[in-house]
Amino acid sequence: MKVCVVGAGAIGGFLGARLAHAGQSVSLLARGSHLAAIRADGLKLIQDGETIIAEDVVATDCLAELGAQDVVLLALKSHQIAAVVGQLPGLFGEDTVLVTLQNGIPWWYFQNLGGQSECASDYAGRTIDSVDPGGVLARAIDPNGILGCVAYPAAVVAAPGVIRHIEGIRFPVGELNGADSERANRVARMFVEAGFKSPVLADIRAEIWLKLWGNLCFNPISALSHGTLEGICRFPPSRALAATMMREAQAVAEKLGIGFRVTLERRIEGAEKVGRHKTSMLQDVEAGKPLEIDGMLGAVIELADMTATEVPALRAIHACVSLLSDTIVKERVAIWGRPLN
Repeated sequence: MKVCVVGAGAIGGFLGARLAHAGQSVSLLARGSHLAAIRADGLKLIQDGETIIAEDVVATDCLAELGAQDVVLLALKSHQIAAVVGQLPGLFGEDTVLVTLQNGIPWWYFQNLGGQSECASDYAGRTIDSVDPGGVLARAIDPNGILGCVAYPAAVVAAPGVIRHIEGIRFPVGELNGADSERANRVARMFVEAGFKSPVLADIRAEIWLKLWGNLCFNPISALSHGTLEGICRFPPSRALAATMMREAQAVAEKLGIGFRVTLERRIEGAEKVGRHKTSMLQDVEAGKPLEIDGMLGAVIELADMTATEVPALRAIHACVSLLSDTIVKERVAIWGRPLN
């Protein structure tokens, strides 16, 4: 199949390299030195002590060059999508599937609810300004072409053109309306053939919340403290803060009809087992990039307002990490937690 990865960062690059290695026709949207390195030497993936080099990928910074695709993997961060949304239609043919891989609450959350939760249906058609100001994405992208996906793996861009896998191979997918469709199974098979685990789920929103449950606390706490997942979970005050934020988010989710298939403690223990991994938000702090706050925290606070749920800890951390991101952007700084000599 023709597969375009829009955003060849850590997760997009991980997917692109494995899919190309499995024989798919892969194109990648990349920028700067990362793009130059991929064009010169291919996309390199370091996984389990082995290096895969995908040399036959097409790398570009202009989606208009690529034409219609069978599958488009949207691997940009939520705040980056609006900048390319005008170019996405050029990738769409009659049967193109758009697979969304953003952390946090997606712009399409209240679209195509189908037979999903009656609680969420009360908000059918609502836009979430935190991730889609003014409903730009909701108007520009046909929800009927979207397949939801949750990216569980941890990976980093180790150097331009080089992705290093940390852990995890799970990419569950699901239709927005919960249907067991042919295209969902087709995309899942493609992922499985590339070495991933990809179950087709009847409630992709519940899975989004399950991952978000950890991301909305571990990412901002990591960005503010420079702590790793292991460090946050093993330091009692930060573990307690994470649990408080998770309980607040759970109250919001439950008002939208979402149930959690694991306990809060088990979710924290799972994050601890990842080890001394820097979250994506901490990686952005150290690289001097704007932080992916709105999908992880801003949207949950917006949903809390919709459902009249008190979330004081989420609001406090949101204020602090938003100030951090604003400082990074305005002062044009990367903030490193370097060890002392």
